[in-house]
Amino acid sequence: MTDLYHRKLGRAELARYTGTLDQIAGIRPVEASDGPERGSRRLEVWTGSGLSFSVLPDRAMDISACHYKGMSLAWQSPTGDTHPAFYEPSGDGWLRTFQAGMLVTCGLDTYGPPVRDGALELGQHGRASNLPARQVEHQARWVGDEYRLEMSGILRQAKVFGENLVLERHLSTCLGSNRIQIQDTVTNEGFVPQAHMILYHINTGFPLLSEQTRLVLDPLETLAEDEPSRRGVGQWATFQAPTHGFLEQNFVHTLRPDPQGWAQAEVRNPALGLGLRLRYQTSTLPYLNEWKMMSEGLYVLAIEPMNCNHLPGRAEMRARKTLPELEPGESRSYQVELEAFELETA
Repeated sequence: MTDLYHRKLGRAELARYTGTLDQIAGIRPVEASDGPERGSRRLEVWTGSGLSFSVLPDRAMDISACHYKGMSLAWQSPTGDTHPAFYEPSGDGWLRTFQAGMLVTCGLDTYGPPVRDGALELGQHGRASNLPARQVEHQARWVGDEYRLEMSGILRQAKVFGENLVLERHLSTCLGSNRIQIQDTVTNEGFVPQAHMILYHINTGFPLLSEQTRLVLDPLETLAEDEPSRRGVGQWATFQAPTHGFLEQNFVHTLRPDPQGWAQAEVRNPALGLGLRLRYQTSTLPYLNEWKMMSEGLYVLAIEPMNCNHLPGRAEMRARKTLPELEPGESRSYQVELEAFELETA
């Protein structure tokens, strides 16, 4: 049985009320036809609970727009969901195609600002979010009494004489659910050890983000990235109106996990009665970066589970032996969950 529309409904009863379950929940594949998005694929998903979101198969199976009961949960940048053909890999060119939205994948071998690691020049946040997925599949089906909405795809970051990393991604939700589950496995299909960094860039924006919003989490430790961040570290949990000239701040939190190894962060707006809950497995994602950007038009709070503390920089991490690596044939898996939830209004 599914809790839906203030009643419990089973498969047989839903069949009596609907011509097709697409009336309530489903996945629709579409293709963009205009502007820099033209030719890129999209999977539109709706669950019947009020949760709807867009998955981008040509952008790492990332999640763009995300709404709950008509309210946006995500910040979306002015670039739009640009086709990956426009990606600029050098320096900070990544920002030319940073669509933001609910999830942008950073990695698979670097994230953070542009960096030099020996002979390698690595652009901002890596290549993952501009890699099109292969073997893209989607299905809506009954599994017992649960109507499952599932999407999957495989992307490869490869270079001749370089890395050969494969990300297998599976996204799922179900009829009546407010939750999105993300399950990833990254494998080194090369024959030498390979640096592996991954960060889940989860971007919240207005109206979820406003002066009334609070970030609720339980940190064991919080590190500030730079001088503007150090000045703002005492206010990492609170937010202000869009402010001209605001300098971005970044805080690296180590959160206290529950007995099953899950850490949790919540973005709560009591004035709207709306919240977004992030949960992730700390066994492979031990850190959470908070990107606080309160500028005009760039009004965003990102909560970003990641597999290493990148603050020293990749070259220094390699020297300290803290840079994550995958041995030939080795795989590593990641679990992240996003859930919209309702609060009592203030």
